[in-house]
Amino acid sequence: MASETAKRTAEEVEEVVQLPQKKFFRQRAHANPFSDHDLEYPASPADMDWSPLYPAYFPAPAEGPQRQVEVADIGCGYGGLLMELAPEFPDKLMLGMEIRVQVTQYVHEKILALRKQHKETGGYNNIAVLRGNAMKFLPNFFVKGQLSKMFFCFPDPHFKSRKHKARIITSTLSAEYAYVLRPGGIIYTITDVRDLHDWMVKHLHAHPSFQRLTKEEEAEDVCVRIMSEATEEGKKVGRNGGEKFVACYRRLED
Repeated sequence: MASETAKRTAEEVEEVVQLPQKKFFRQRAHANPFSDHDLEYPASPADMDWSPLYPAYFPAPAEGPQRQVEVADIGCGYGGLLMELAPEFPDKLMLGMEIRVQVTQYVHEKILALRKQHKETGGYNNIAVLRGNAMKFLPNFFVKGQLSKMFFCFPDPHFKSRKHKARIITSTLSAEYAYVLRPGGIIYTITDVRDLHDWMVKHLHAHPSFQRLTKEEEAEDVCVRIMSEATEEGKKVGRNGGEKFVACYRRLED
């Protein structure tokens, strides 16, 4: 009996799914969004095949409506936000978009491992990651008014003035975000760089489709707490005693 128990224990140990180790997926902190990154993207949202990313949901049952991605984490990094949001919003499909090859691969493998660890409950089937450039191809993936939440967590500050055009929040890009975000949807931004915070607030505030949430609304939004604590950059800023600047904007009716 003891030997049988030991044998079963050994088999269970072998079946333990190991999460990928970040040290094997290191890459530069940022990438130039204007460079040719040899990316794959659909000609239009109708041409996008989501089944490899969300096999538990696509294709949708013939008698039911087609599911849609509702939440986008732009520049998701190592996926900390996605993985915290997954159990918080189990009925929403969420996508991380990351331009760096190694980082995207790490997030993808970690999601697969988490799915295996939670296969009995179906956990983490609602999140996925793809390598993409949101500054160029966001409307190729999402139709008008598809998204309910967009996150921009600790984006590249591009400190030099000549590189400000590469910042993820600009007047032109704000129009694209207004296009893919549904009325009532929210853009979440957080950074530890005061100048970048002021820049994002300036450009979002200037767009007629957005209205900033009050401090009370931000304090009551669970997503604000999660994005402040779950991302790699957020944890690092917290460890170093740095300040985090948050600004959230609601998409208004046209």
